[in-house]
Amino acid sequence: MTEAADLMLRNAEVHTLAEPDETYEALAVRNGRIVRVGKSYEVDFLAGVETDTIDCGGRIVLPGFVDAHTHMETLGRYLVHADLSGASGPEECIERLWGSVDGEGWVLGFGYDESGWENTEYLTSEDLDRVSETRPVAAFREDMHVASLNTVARERYEGEMPAADVQGDGVIVEEAVDTIYEAIAPGPGETRELLLAAQEFANARGVTGVHDMVRNSHAPRIYRELDSEGALSLRVRINYWSDHLDAVSEAGLRTNHGSALVETGAIKSYTDGSFGGRTAKLSEPYADAGGTDGTGQWVVGPEELRGLVERADGEGYQLSAHAIGDRAIEEVLDAFTGTDDPGAARHRVEHAELLSDGAIERFAESGIVASVQPNFLKWAGENGLYADRLGDERRTRTNRYRDLLDAGANLAFGSDCMPLDPLLGVHHAVNAPEPGQRLSVTEALRAYTSGAAYAGFDEGRLGTVEVGKLADLVVLEDSPWDRPESIDGIDVAMTFVGGRVVHDATG
Repeated sequence: MTEAADLMLRNAEVHTLAEPDETYEALAVRNGRIVRVGKSYEVDFLAGVETDTIDCGGRIVLPGFVDAHTHMETLGRYLVHADLSGASGPEECIERLWGSVDGEGWVLGFGYDESGWENTEYLTSEDLDRVSETRPVAAFREDMHVASLNTVARERYEGEMPAADVQGDGVIVEEAVDTIYEAIAPGPGETRELLLAAQEFANARGVTGVHDMVRNSHAPRIYRELDSEGALSLRVRINYWSDHLDAVSEAGLRTNHGSALVETGAIKSYTDGSFGGRTAKLSEPYADAGGTDGTGQWVVGPEELRGLVERADGEGYQLSAHAIGDRAIEEVLDAFTGTDDPGAARHRVEHAELLSDGAIERFAESGIVASVQPNFLKWAGENGLYADRLGDERRTRTNRYRDLLDAGANLAFGSDCMPLDPLLGVHHAVNAPEPGQRLSVTEALRAYTSGAAYAGFDEGRLGTVEVGKLADLVVLEDSPWDRPESIDGIDVAMTFVGGRVVHDATG
């Protein structure tokens, strides 16, 4: 006799997102895994007395989204402190910071993007002094490579920040930003608060798994505590910053080791900075200047990167390297392709924003994963940030997802918390301004499901709706295939992790 299912979803439009993407009416789950997908009458045979049966009312069921590049602690800070994303200018940033003022100590804001402001670049000390002249105030640009400080904060930490990364008017970049991060680092209790807030936010957007980029944080400990308590509702892959390599190695942590919910991922490094801060490393100068020679700067230079790659790859770790400018991407590809089998190791280039034709061919030939953020396409229009920084010709060569897929490269989508919202990212990829950037709805959804799962060695258990896979699922109110021009407006009805409801907006 066939054992009854624990959960059944009926009256649905279930997209497997496998190859090919087949559509079914229902599915059944037992012990956290999918045991049947098919027509309703086929799945009904698994109904039992204790089976939880959910009528989806014709809604869309997809594999849960996996965010392949995120910062959960930072996301929690957006939710707990002042969220500056979408602010129309300095005045609105100041208003939001004022609204967050409470208690003592730092006043913090996260996520401002000046690229759409008129006649203004970054927030300045003069702006932030209006929030407080007695308490330190810091506002972080959404790329996290640029921050602005009020006079109190600037004077308190100016002796600890590299002079080359202090740009004046309270604006700091790269290593100087790291100095402030260390100053505001939360303790274990606050870290738990931030991660729980971020987890709830992610589940509400259909996210069932994250690849979290972690540095100098209590997050790894908190994740494991939440896992042991049964309070974790995400699958978390921890990518440790390269300055933790000694500790990770000595502790015996290895890529892909861990529990069903928390596992060790890659060793992560930087190479360059960001376009917003004019610190991404280019082969040709910025259209609007920046950097000592106008081509940006190295955060981790090529020689240091090669040494890290040789050591970490030799110890069996997956590697993940931030590279945005075309020069930085080439250096990372050089370092990765110098290893025995970068495709089998699934080494990853994070962001890969400005790609040459040759770099695209190298991604395809090597099997190296392009771990990219489609929400960055908001800067790709004719009057956007990319045009300002790079000029119109190079603007059209940013975020070349169509070209990468057509070449046969491995493509994984994430958000970098700018913002964390897979449907927004899918919307941008489907409606991208340039043909070389634009994907079909199915292709974009796959990059946020099976593509991201592949980047984390998880394609055997996640990323498609198939028998034997974990029941990590998202239920959408509307079909993205029916409204490709407004995917970003689709609501998430329910989210399941291992067959367990972790978000339910159906009432």
